[in-house]
Amino acid sequence: MEKFEKYNYQTEESEAKLKEFISKVNELSTQGFISESASAEVVAAQLHNTKLKHRLAVLQRAIAEEEKKLGINSSTGSSSGKAAKVGGAPKKMSATVRDRMSIRDYLTEVFTHALRTAFPDLEDKTAAVAPTNEKYVAKFGDYQCNDAMALCKIYKDKGVKKSPLEIAQSLADVVNKELASNPNLAKVVDKIEVAKPGFVNVFLSRVYAGEQLKDIVLNGVQPPSLDKRLRVVVDFSSPNIAKEMHVGHLRSTILGDAICRLLEYLGHDVVRLNHVGDWGTQFGMLIAHLQDTYPDYLTKSPPIADLQAFYKQSKKRFDEDETFKKRAYQCVVSLQKFEPDYKKAWDMICDVSRRDFQKIYDRLNVTLTERGESFYQKHMEELVPYLEKKGLLELDDGRKIMWGDDRGLIPMTIVKSDGGFTYDTSDMAALKHRIEHEKANWVVIVTDLGQGVHFKLLGECGKKAGFLDPNKTRLDFVGFGVVLGEDKKKFKTRSGDTVKLSELLDEGLRRSLDKLKEKNRHTELTPTELSEAQQAVAYGCIKYADLSHNRNLDYVFSFDKMLDDRGNTAAYLLYAYTRIASIVRAAGVNIDDLVKSAHTTPVSLEHPKEFALAKTLLRLNDVLTLVTRDLCLHHLCEYLYDVSTAFSEFYDNCYCIEKDEAGKIKKVHTGRLLLAEATARVMKKCFDILNINTVHKM
Repeated sequence: MEKFEKYNYQTEESEAKLKEFISKVNELSTQGFISESASAEVVAAQLHNTKLKHRLAVLQRAIAEEEKKLGINSSTGSSSGKAAKVGGAPKKMSATVRDRMSIRDYLTEVFTHALRTAFPDLEDKTAAVAPTNEKYVAKFGDYQCNDAMALCKIYKDKGVKKSPLEIAQSLADVVNKELASNPNLAKVVDKIEVAKPGFVNVFLSRVYAGEQLKDIVLNGVQPPSLDKRLRVVVDFSSPNIAKEMHVGHLRSTILGDAICRLLEYLGHDVVRLNHVGDWGTQFGMLIAHLQDTYPDYLTKSPPIADLQAFYKQSKKRFDEDETFKKRAYQCVVSLQKFEPDYKKAWDMICDVSRRDFQKIYDRLNVTLTERGESFYQKHMEELVPYLEKKGLLELDDGRKIMWGDDRGLIPMTIVKSDGGFTYDTSDMAALKHRIEHEKANWVVIVTDLGQGVHFKLLGECGKKAGFLDPNKTRLDFVGFGVVLGEDKKKFKTRSGDTVKLSELLDEGLRRSLDKLKEKNRHTELTPTELSEAQQAVAYGCIKYADLSHNRNLDYVFSFDKMLDDRGNTAAYLLYAYTRIASIVRAAGVNIDDLVKSAHTTPVSLEHPKEFALAKTLLRLNDVLTLVTRDLCLHHLCEYLYDVSTAFSEFYDNCYCIEKDEAGKIKKVHTGRLLLAEATARVMKKCFDILNINTVHKM
């Protein structure tokens, strides 16, 4: 303990604060608000408390310094070579295949460590590190820690004067000290600079960038290392049986699939569930209509291929014929008892719908496991006594309801007045099943924003019921806006009907073929290549137009815009990818030989445009981490566009292949070809996550 005696608990700041406090207490005593003896006790207690707090901060700082000398990680009690928690010593950062992570997250750990070292009284604070705006990278570095301004305000509120520049310099001093002693950090960071009014700028190392890109060429694009593999249930698409999939199902299907692909790529155990509407009143009227229209349905399969028309006919009868309506309700009761004849009719109707749904899923290259509302019938029956036993259900005009946190909103209807169940019941039962039976650590529900209140209430009721523990299970409602027509109104046909998804995809194919022919691609590609390009452009543009918009907002559906090969569109990006992929072919280099050359030839990063492209490629894991947090795929689309733009600038300024006047190749820059190959691989990985097919010729 002798080594700690040099740290005196009294500082100018603490003395000033104490004098101010004592003055206020004496003033209150003089005015008669507190007794003289009480004021003395308060002052003594405050003085003692201040001493203890400051002594604790000093001891923690001293201990941290001693542990650092000994190579001990205070967060784990182990060697500093082990991974540390945020706020401890920075996590090891290397260019090995097994140890990849987001550079932004790594630098956040570095600066959090610096913040808590330089300012131990702010030990609960986490640093904020962000990529520098691309316009200012050359001058202000690749990443910035901008905490100094916020910390300045914190100290100002405490009555302590510290300038943002002074705070920034303190952070930089700690990081520079770490930079001089930590080879892992020195491998990533070239230098640290402080700029007015209080920015700490981080410049990445060319050596580190080269090693990372070499790794991409040799081993492919690998996901960031996973702290914990989670079991994730993603509920998406969810059309209704007996109704055709329409444009309203487009966003849920595309968003849900991309989220699954991202989480699967990161290494999570993903369950893709299609919570179809296959239970309820509508099946009563469909079965009753089936019995009347095809009385021999039990022995002869009825020709109900056009299920949409069949549904409309049964709905018309249900609305207009009271006798038919009563029969329909009775059919529902019989179906829910799983009576054989009624279940067979229900199976027939569901099978017709499934075949139609599957055609759409096949075209979009989406896989799902169907688990409709019917699956949860027995679980709904078990849910009611479960909630009653916990005293969570209330009677309300014959209904059994359950409230969330706010009684000013609406409750969940668990049992209707006629004894039937509702969507509330099936969703509660589904959530309980996913957590308890599927053992989900994370549940993601992808549906329109109009159902936001319902799913907020579902989360609240799940917590009240005791099966949803936020500390063990993450629940995300991934809401999305409406698809609009070019008139900025809800996207419909000219007749006012909902746009069928199959017809939308057909129109996309027609328009993409016209676009390819407009550019004379049909004269350059084989029929097979043309068909592949047509489908890649059509389906890719439809998906990208959706995913590239913030899902929380409505977006305008326009074939003209999404098929434009300029700007941030799938058409432009697919063309860019094929151009990059063609460079190696144009150089006459075998791709296997190029990959092998990465062992001996460094990736070329000397030119500013080469290094700018390299650093853009290195941001992939930053972006994937961000998308994992907020489940907004437009971040990845913006990144893909950034990569394409950075490559164009590189390609315009740096020749990969040099030719003589006769057009013959006189020099091939292998280091630049390796950079082009790394770019193509990163773009391909982004396309794969977005479920957009690429082609090598377009």
